[in-house]
Amino acid sequence: MTGLTAELVVDGCAPQTPALAPNARLLCYVLAPNSRTGDHLDTELWLVPTDSAAAPRRATDDTATESQPRWSADSETLFFLSDRAERGISQLHRLTLADGIVTTLTSWRGGVIDHLPLTDPNLVALLAEDEPTEQDTRRTRDRDDAIVVGEREPRARLRLLDLRTGRVTTPQAFGDRHVVDLRQRPDGGPIAVLTWASADNDHGPRNGQLHLFDPTTGTAENLGPVEVDARSLAWWPGEDGWHLGYLALTPPLLQAGTAVFDLAMETRVLRNRTAGLAMCPTELCQTTAAPLVVFADGLNTTLARLDLTDLTTLSHHPGRLDNLTATPAGDEIAVLTGTRYQPANVHIGAPTGPLRRITNTRPELDAVALGTQQPLAYRAADGLDLDGLLVLPVGRSASEGPFPLVTIVHGGPYDRYADRCQLFWFPSAQWLAAAGYAVLLPNPRGGQGHGHQFAASVAGRVGQQEWTDILTGIDLLVAEGIADPDRLGIAGWSHGGFMSAWAVGQTDRFRAALVGAGIIDWGMLAATGENGQFEAALGGSTGWSGIGPHPHDAVSPISFASNIRTPVLILHAAEDTNVPLGQAVYLHRALRHFDVEHEFVIYPREGHSIRERHHQLDVLRRTRSWFDRWLRP
Repeated sequence: MTGLTAELVVDGCAPQTPALAPNARLLCYVLAPNSRTGDHLDTELWLVPTDSAAAPRRATDDTATESQPRWSADSETLFFLSDRAERGISQLHRLTLADGIVTTLTSWRGGVIDHLPLTDPNLVALLAEDEPTEQDTRRTRDRDDAIVVGEREPRARLRLLDLRTGRVTTPQAFGDRHVVDLRQRPDGGPIAVLTWASADNDHGPRNGQLHLFDPTTGTAENLGPVEVDARSLAWWPGEDGWHLGYLALTPPLLQAGTAVFDLAMETRVLRNRTAGLAMCPTELCQTTAAPLVVFADGLNTTLARLDLTDLTTLSHHPGRLDNLTATPAGDEIAVLTGTRYQPANVHIGAPTGPLRRITNTRPELDAVALGTQQPLAYRAADGLDLDGLLVLPVGRSASEGPFPLVTIVHGGPYDRYADRCQLFWFPSAQWLAAAGYAVLLPNPRGGQGHGHQFAASVAGRVGQQEWTDILTGIDLLVAEGIADPDRLGIAGWSHGGFMSAWAVGQTDRFRAALVGAGIIDWGMLAATGENGQFEAALGGSTGWSGIGPHPHDAVSPISFASNIRTPVLILHAAEDTNVPLGQAVYLHRALRHFDVEHEFVIYPREGHSIRERHHQLDVLRRTRSWFDRWLRP
């Protein structure tokens, strides 16, 4: 066995977006590096025979960003996006399997965002923004480019590509709305089109509408508003006619569990088909019959079929299932999934299981020693059932404790720790376990996998019961002799960063903390973050809610900065629009004011997730160094 290095973590590649051919004989997936060294992420398309009769092969020889593989109905043609001609500007391409020839199908100057091959073999639906006009080009050249909010804002529009002529047309069917998702009825009927009022993440998802578009006539029918953050469209037939479903947040809150919504097209009656379930739907996959539904189910995953009157469980799987793709009949599926000690790979099989792995994109990790990972089940102070994971130091057993313990809180908060391999560029359990730490990965309330009420319970009350949920897990490990109470650390990214900053303002039990892209002031985030109203639902108010004091002040870490005595490592990206850099600056200035030991690191050019290789390496090494400094005897 070999030791884990930062290079091993960031230099690997991961499969993405598998696409199973309709005849189930071939699968295409994107192979993407975990980190980027230049301005562009060079990805590859790979083709894998599902019967293992031949070795996987690359679909093209390009150095490009290739993405979104989609098959024609006859399984003979693969459509995909690539920026091979002009980096950063994706165009639609076609690979014909019979001769292996790749053809560029579009030269849209703004680039193509997404595409959907239609049942008419001569048509492909495209999503693309408007091409720049001569005036746009002149304004850019002359730097006469003042931005007037609300004017000339980018919108993705539905366009139709005729493969016979190469002509792209733009139906004038949706006004100035931003198109975000498409799904054609399996029998070749109309296209369901999901639109937003704008591309603004603060505004658009709260103002979604559903439409029916006829590609033959170019006309559309508006079906009206949809629930907030709708996505993952799917059609299916019923005895009462066609149904159209989607995933969205359970109303009325913006912090809520997701649900499957079922719209009967004949009666226009909308139903929540997953109300009251103690698990959360994450994907809806269309077939010619009943759609398949992926559920986050505690630490694991359940795959089900949405029958006409009921939900039929098909199989249970450890950890996660992501990017579900299926044959038209739904009798064969492909997904991304892994194990506790192996990262995700492409697996195929019947939806009833078992699934068979057909890729191995990280063989270099097979010889790396990892810490023992085990599920935790315990109860919160009010009796609520909770779960999480414990990862022990590499080569050690629980009986050899107590160990220094780092608690890493997940983001979201509507996310979860699943029982999968915990090895990532951000502060992750196996990275710290390799340095001798035990790691607690708690799933406090507010997260995914336990139904709507579990998720909604933190709206306006972040840092309250979810914080005591985390403390209960820590106390459990201390009581069992696994965690050393004098060597406790806490870390997290995004909402996990908020919880880390919150923790050190509430207690001095932690010897060190890491706040990655964390929320420090909820009112400030509602005002400046890209998901403002969603953040306001978590914080409980906005700055324009009146004179104050505001509810969000009582749940903002900055309000408790004078209590902090714990050394804090602050990591944040310069171009983060989700949690803007000002949040970290605010914490830094407060800690400097109160003379608290801390280190503040800013990563240029990065967004909410760190992508560049040297920056990822820095996050990993700096994380270990920080906890080694404060938690080692």
